[in-house]
Amino acid sequence: MSYKNLLVDKKDGYAVVTVSRPQVLNALNKRTVAEILQCFDELASDKNVKAVIVTGSGDKSFVAGADISELNAADREGGLEITRNGQAAFGKIEALPKPVIAAVNGYALGGGCELAMACDIRIASEKAKFGQPEVTLGLIPGYGGTQRLSRLVGKGKAKELILTGEVIDAQEALRIGLVERVVPHEKLMSEVKALAAKLADLGPIALRLAKNSIDTGFDMPMAEALKVESERFGEVCDTEDKNEGTKAFLEKRKPQFKGK
Repeated sequence: MSYKNLLVDKKDGYAVVTVSRPQVLNALNKRTVAEILQCFDELASDKNVKAVIVTGSGDKSFVAGADISELNAADREGGLEITRNGQAAFGKIEALPKPVIAAVNGYALGGGCELAMACDIRIASEKAKFGQPEVTLGLIPGYGGTQRLSRLVGKGKAKELILTGEVIDAQEALRIGLVERVVPHEKLMSEVKALAAKLADLGPIALRLAKNSIDTGFDMPMAEALKVESERFGEVCDTEDKNEGTKAFLEKRKPQFKGK
Protein backbone atom coordinates (compact mmCIF):
# COMPACT_ATOMS: atom_id res chain seq x y z
CA MET A 1 0.00 0.00 0.00
CA SER A 2 1.20 3.53 -0.70
CA TYR A 3 0.99 6.19 2.01
CA LYS A 4 0.86 9.97 1.99
CA ASN A 5 2.72 10.61 5.26
CA LEU A 6 4.84 7.47 5.63
CA LEU A 7 7.76 6.13 3.62
CA VAL A 8 8.25 2.35 3.82
CA ASP A 9 11.46 0.75 2.59
CA LYS A 10 11.96 -3.01 2.84
CA LYS A 11 15.32 -4.71 2.36
CA ASP A 12 17.68 -7.22 3.95
CA GLY A 13 14.87 -8.73 6.01
CA TYR A 14 13.78 -5.53 7.74
CA ALA A 15 11.60 -2.49 7.02
CA VAL A 16 12.30 1.19 7.63
CA VAL A 17 9.14 3.19 8.35
CA THR A 18 9.72 6.94 8.11
CA VAL A 19 7.18 9.49 9.28
CA SER A 20 7.38 12.09 6.53
CA ARG A 21 5.74 15.46 7.18
CA PRO A 22 8.91 17.56 7.24
CA GLN A 23 7.06 20.84 6.79
CA VAL A 24 5.63 20.40 10.32
CA LEU A 25 8.55 18.47 11.86
CA ASN A 26 6.68 15.19 11.23
CA ALA A 27 3.81 16.05 13.59
CA LEU A 28 1.15 13.37 13.87
CA ASN A 29 -2.23 14.27 12.41
CA LYS A 30 -5.21 11.92 12.14
CA ARG A 31 -4.20 10.64 8.73
CA THR A 32 -0.65 9.83 9.83
CA VAL A 33 -1.91 7.92 12.86
CA ALA A 34 -4.31 5.95 10.66
CA GLU A 35 -1.49 5.18 8.23
CA ILE A 36 0.73 3.95 11.08
CA LEU A 37 -2.02 1.57 12.18
CA GLN A 38 -2.49 0.27 8.64
CA CYS A 39 1.24 0.00 8.00
CA PHE A 40 1.98 -2.06 11.08
CA ASP A 41 -1.03 -4.26 10.42
CA GLU A 42 0.52 -5.07 7.04
CA LEU A 43 4.02 -5.53 8.44
CA ALA A 44 2.69 -8.04 10.96
CA SER A 45 1.72 -10.40 8.16
CA ASP A 46 4.73 -9.81 5.89
CA LYS A 47 6.92 -12.89 6.36
CA ASN A 48 9.83 -11.21 4.60
CA VAL A 49 10.01 -8.49 7.28
CA LYS A 50 11.61 -9.76 10.48
CA ALA A 51 12.39 -6.43 12.16
CA VAL A 52 11.23 -2.83 11.81
CA ILE A 53 12.91 0.56 12.20
CA VAL A 54 10.81 3.67 12.91
CA THR A 55 12.29 7.11 12.28
CA GLY A 56 11.41 10.62 11.10
CA SER A 57 12.27 12.42 7.88
CA GLY A 58 14.79 15.21 7.77
CA ASP A 59 17.62 16.11 10.08
CA LYS A 60 15.78 17.90 12.91
CA SER A 61 12.83 15.84 14.07
CA PHE A 62 11.79 12.28 14.83
CA VAL A 63 8.21 13.34 15.53
CA ALA A 64 7.69 16.73 17.14
CA GLY A 65 4.27 15.89 18.58
CA ALA A 66 0.65 15.80 17.56
CA ASP A 67 -1.01 18.19 15.14
CA ILE A 68 -1.88 21.18 17.37
CA SER A 69 -4.54 22.52 14.99
CA GLU A 70 -6.48 19.26 15.34
CA LEU A 71 -6.14 19.35 19.12
CA ASN A 72 -7.28 22.98 19.24
CA ALA A 73 -10.52 22.04 17.45
CA ALA A 74 -11.26 18.98 19.60
CA ASP A 75 -14.03 18.85 22.22
CA ARG A 76 -14.50 15.95 24.64
CA GLU A 77 -15.75 13.51 22.01
CA GLY A 78 -13.14 14.65 19.52
CA GLY A 79 -10.44 14.25 22.13
CA LEU A 80 -11.59 10.73 22.93
CA GLU A 81 -11.43 9.82 19.26
CA ILE A 82 -7.92 11.26 18.89
CA THR A 83 -6.53 9.48 21.95
CA ARG A 84 -8.18 6.14 21.18
CA ASN A 85 -6.91 6.17 17.60
CA GLY A 86 -3.41 7.04 18.74
CA GLN A 87 -3.42 4.39 21.43
CA ALA A 88 -4.63 1.80 18.92
CA ALA A 89 -1.87 2.67 16.46
CA PHE A 90 0.89 2.64 19.06
CA GLY A 91 -0.55 -0.51 20.61
CA LYS A 92 -0.21 -2.14 17.21
CA ILE A 93 3.50 -1.25 17.21
CA GLU A 94 4.00 -2.53 20.75
CA ALA A 95 2.20 -5.79 19.97
CA LEU A 96 3.94 -6.41 16.64
CA PRO A 97 5.31 -9.98 16.78
CA LYS A 98 8.67 -8.67 15.55
CA PRO A 99 11.25 -6.37 17.16
CA VAL A 100 10.76 -2.65 16.50
CA ILE A 101 13.62 -0.15 16.85
CA ALA A 102 13.09 3.59 17.19
CA ALA A 103 15.87 5.58 15.48
CA VAL A 104 15.36 8.92 17.21
CA ASN A 105 17.02 11.45 14.95
CA GLY A 106 15.82 14.69 16.55
CA TYR A 107 12.86 16.08 18.46
CA ALA A 108 10.73 13.34 20.06
CA LEU A 109 8.13 15.40 21.88
CA GLY A 110 4.58 14.56 22.97
CA GLY A 111 3.27 12.01 20.51
CA GLY A 112 6.81 11.56 19.18
CA CYS A 113 8.10 10.49 22.58
CA GLU A 114 5.07 8.22 22.90
CA LEU A 115 5.81 6.71 19.48
CA ALA A 116 9.38 5.97 20.51
CA MET A 117 8.21 4.39 23.77
CA ALA A 118 5.88 2.04 21.87
CA CYS A 119 8.95 0.55 20.17
CA ASP A 120 10.99 -2.25 21.74
CA ILE A 121 14.40 -0.58 21.56
CA ARG A 122 15.23 3.13 21.35
CA ILE A 123 18.50 4.35 19.88
CA ALA A 124 18.99 8.10 19.89
CA SER A 125 21.14 10.55 18.01
CA GLU A 126 23.21 12.76 20.28
CA LYS A 127 21.05 15.61 18.92
CA ALA A 128 17.76 14.03 20.04
CA LYS A 129 15.44 15.75 22.51
CA PHE A 130 12.69 14.03 24.49
CA GLY A 131 9.70 15.28 26.44
CA GLN A 132 5.99 15.18 27.18
CA PRO A 133 5.23 18.92 27.15
CA GLU A 134 1.46 18.56 26.83
CA VAL A 135 0.75 20.35 30.11
CA THR A 136 2.25 23.53 28.66
CA LEU A 137 -0.67 23.46 26.18
CA GLY A 138 -3.27 22.67 28.82
CA LEU A 139 -3.31 19.00 27.80
CA ILE A 140 -1.99 15.66 29.03
CA PRO A 141 -0.29 12.85 27.11
CA GLY A 142 -2.92 10.76 25.33
CA TYR A 143 -1.09 8.18 23.21
CA GLY A 144 0.13 6.10 26.15
CA GLY A 145 2.65 8.53 27.63
CA THR A 146 1.29 8.52 31.19
CA GLN A 147 1.57 4.74 31.27
CA ARG A 148 4.63 3.80 29.21
CA LEU A 149 6.89 6.52 30.58
CA SER A 150 6.33 5.47 34.19
CA ARG A 151 7.05 1.85 33.28
CA LEU A 152 10.31 2.82 31.60
CA VAL A 153 11.74 5.39 34.01
CA GLY A 154 9.72 4.96 37.21
CA LYS A 155 6.67 6.76 38.56
CA GLY A 156 8.51 9.64 40.20
CA LYS A 157 10.64 10.58 37.20
CA ALA A 158 7.64 10.18 34.88
CA LYS A 159 5.63 12.56 37.05
CA GLU A 160 8.46 15.06 37.07
CA LEU A 161 8.75 15.04 33.28
CA ILE A 162 5.01 15.03 32.55
CA LEU A 163 3.95 17.52 35.23
CA THR A 164 6.68 20.03 34.32
CA GLY A 165 6.68 19.44 30.58
CA GLU A 166 10.48 19.47 30.74
CA VAL A 167 12.42 18.59 27.58
CA ILE A 168 15.59 16.54 28.13
CA ASP A 169 18.57 15.75 25.93
CA ALA A 170 19.70 12.34 24.72
CA GLN A 171 22.27 11.80 27.46
CA GLU A 172 19.70 12.44 30.19
CA ALA A 173 17.29 10.11 28.39
CA LEU A 174 20.00 7.45 28.47
CA ARG A 175 20.74 8.07 32.15
CA ILE A 176 17.12 7.58 33.22
CA GLY A 177 16.53 4.56 30.99
CA LEU A 178 14.32 6.16 28.36
CA VAL A 179 16.71 5.09 25.59
CA GLU A 180 19.09 2.18 25.31
CA ARG A 181 21.89 3.85 23.37
CA VAL A 182 23.09 7.28 22.20
CA VAL A 183 25.22 7.47 19.06
CA PRO A 184 26.78 10.25 16.95
CA HIS A 185 24.13 11.84 14.76
CA GLU A 186 25.80 10.87 11.50
CA LYS A 187 26.09 7.22 12.56
CA LEU A 188 22.51 6.77 13.81
CA MET A 189 20.96 5.05 10.80
CA SER A 190 23.99 2.88 10.03
CA GLU A 191 24.04 1.57 13.62
CA VAL A 192 20.28 1.03 13.72
CA LYS A 193 20.28 -0.74 10.36
CA ALA A 194 23.13 -2.98 11.52
CA LEU A 195 21.06 -3.93 14.58
CA ALA A 196 17.95 -4.55 12.45
CA ALA A 197 19.95 -6.76 10.08
CA LYS A 198 21.31 -8.70 13.05
CA LEU A 199 17.79 -9.26 14.40
CA ALA A 200 16.52 -10.24 10.94
CA ASP A 201 19.18 -12.95 10.81
CA LEU A 202 17.88 -14.62 13.98
CA GLY A 203 15.01 -17.05 14.37
CA PRO A 204 11.73 -15.11 14.02
CA ILE A 205 9.78 -17.50 16.24
CA ALA A 206 12.28 -17.14 19.08
CA LEU A 207 12.20 -13.34 18.74
CA ARG A 208 8.40 -13.30 18.75
CA LEU A 209 8.08 -15.56 21.78
CA ALA A 210 10.83 -13.80 23.74
CA LYS A 211 9.17 -10.41 23.15
CA ASN A 212 5.78 -11.84 24.07
CA SER A 213 7.13 -13.43 27.25
CA ILE A 214 8.69 -10.15 28.41
CA ASP A 215 5.61 -8.05 27.63
CA THR A 216 3.05 -10.53 28.96
CA GLY A 217 4.86 -11.19 32.22
CA PHE A 218 5.98 -7.63 32.93
CA ASP A 219 3.07 -6.65 35.21
CA MET A 220 2.42 -10.15 36.60
CA PRO A 221 3.58 -11.53 39.94
CA MET A 222 6.85 -13.42 39.45
CA ALA A 223 5.30 -16.88 39.84
CA GLU A 224 2.73 -16.20 37.13
CA ALA A 225 5.29 -14.57 34.86
CA LEU A 226 7.57 -17.58 35.13
CA LYS A 227 4.69 -19.81 34.04
CA VAL A 228 4.32 -17.64 30.93
CA GLU A 229 8.04 -18.02 30.25
CA SER A 230 7.81 -21.80 30.65
CA GLU A 231 4.89 -21.99 28.23
CA ARG A 232 6.74 -19.94 25.61
CA PHE A 233 9.90 -22.01 26.17
CA GLY A 234 7.96 -25.21 25.61
CA GLU A 235 6.39 -23.72 22.49
CA VAL A 236 9.73 -22.75 20.96
CA CYS A 237 11.19 -26.16 21.73
CA ASP A 238 8.61 -27.66 19.39
CA THR A 239 9.91 -25.78 16.33
CA GLU A 240 12.21 -26.63 13.46
CA ASP A 241 14.16 -23.46 14.17
CA LYS A 242 15.11 -24.72 17.63
CA ASN A 243 16.30 -27.99 16.15
CA GLU A 244 18.29 -26.13 13.49
CA GLY A 245 19.79 -23.65 15.95
CA THR A 246 20.96 -26.24 18.45
CA LYS A 247 22.21 -28.57 15.70
CA ALA A 248 24.15 -25.74 14.05
CA PHE A 249 25.76 -24.89 17.38
CA LEU A 250 26.89 -28.48 17.87
CA GLU A 251 28.17 -28.62 14.29
CA LYS A 252 29.93 -25.25 14.66
CA ARG A 253 28.15 -23.61 11.74
CA LYS A 254 25.77 -20.71 11.18
CA PRO A 255 22.10 -21.71 11.60
CA GLN A 256 19.63 -21.30 8.74
CA PHE A 257 16.37 -20.32 10.38
CA LYS A 258 13.15 -20.75 8.39
CA GLY A 259 10.54 -19.47 10.84
CA LYS A 260 9.03 -22.93 11.29
